Amino acid sequence: MSDLYWEEAGEGPPVVLVHEAVGDSRMWDPQWETFPRSHRTVRFDQRGYGRSPLEPGTISHARDLLDLMDEVGLERPSLVGGSLGARVALEVAVAQPGRVEKLVLLNPGLSGHDWSQEVQAGWAEEEAALEHGDLDTAVEVNLRMWFDGPRRSADEVDPVLRARVGEMQRRALEVQVPVGDDVREEPLVPDLADRIGEVQAPTLVVIGEEDAPDIHAIAERLVREIPDVRRASMPGAHVASLEHPDEFDRIVLEFLS
Repeated sequence: MSDLYWEEAGEGPPVVLVHEAVGDSRMWDPQWETFPRSHRTVRFDQRGYGRSPLEPGTISHARDLLDLMDEVGLERPSLVGGSLGARVALEVAVAQPGRVEKLVLLNPGLSGHDWSQEVQAGWAEEEAALEHGDLDTAVEVNLRMWFDGPRRSADEVDPVLRARVGEMQRRALEVQVPVGDDVREEPLVPDLADRIGEVQAPTLVVIGEEDAPDIHAIAERLVREIPDVRRASMPGAHVASLEHPDEFDRIVLEFLS
C-alpha cells in the first residue's frame, strides 16, 4: 500500500488531479465538488506535501503517481496537473504513453527550463529565509511569485484564497525542511525537455494570464512541440483553478468529455 494520502469520489471516466508545489490536494477543493459528477476523480498529496510523508533518500514523484494509479486500479486515466504536477503528469505521459488517456497541463513547469533571473532571485530569497528558520518569509516569497504573479500586488488578490495557499505552502515547508538535503528527486524521465514531442495523449495547455513570463514561455513551448495539443488561457496566475474555478471547470471538463 502506498504511504501517500489520497482520496477518490464519483463514477465515470477516471481522472487524477496532481497538485502544484505551492499547494497540496486541497488546491482542488472546487473541482472536488464538480469533477466527481461526471468522472471517477482521484486527488492526492505528493510526497512531502500535505498529509504525505517525506523520508531521507531518493524519491520520484512520477513513479509515485504511476504506483498510485496501480493501487487505485486506474489503467488509463486522464491526468490534470498544475505547475509541478503538470511536469509530473508530463513525465508519466512520456515514460508510459499507454497509461494516459488525456493530459491537462495548467501553468506547467518543466525540468531543464532556463529560468529567468527574477525566478532564480525569488528562489534565493526563499532559501535565505529557510536558512534562518523563517518560514513566514519563505511562504510570503512564494505567494508573491506564484499566487500574486509579477503584475499584481497582494491587495489585488482574494485574501482568503491567498491565505489558503499560504497554509498549504507552509505545511509543505514544515514537512520538507527537516529532511533538507537528505532527500533527492530522481526524475522518471531525466531528459524530459528533449522528449516533449513523444507525448501521444491529446493535451490541453492552460495558462493563467497573470502568471510569470517563465511559465508562459514553457506553455508556449509545449504548445509548439506536443503533437495533439490545444491551448487555453484564463484569468489569474499560478493557482488559476482555485481563483477562477468556474472558468477552469468549463475549459477542462469540456476537453475531458
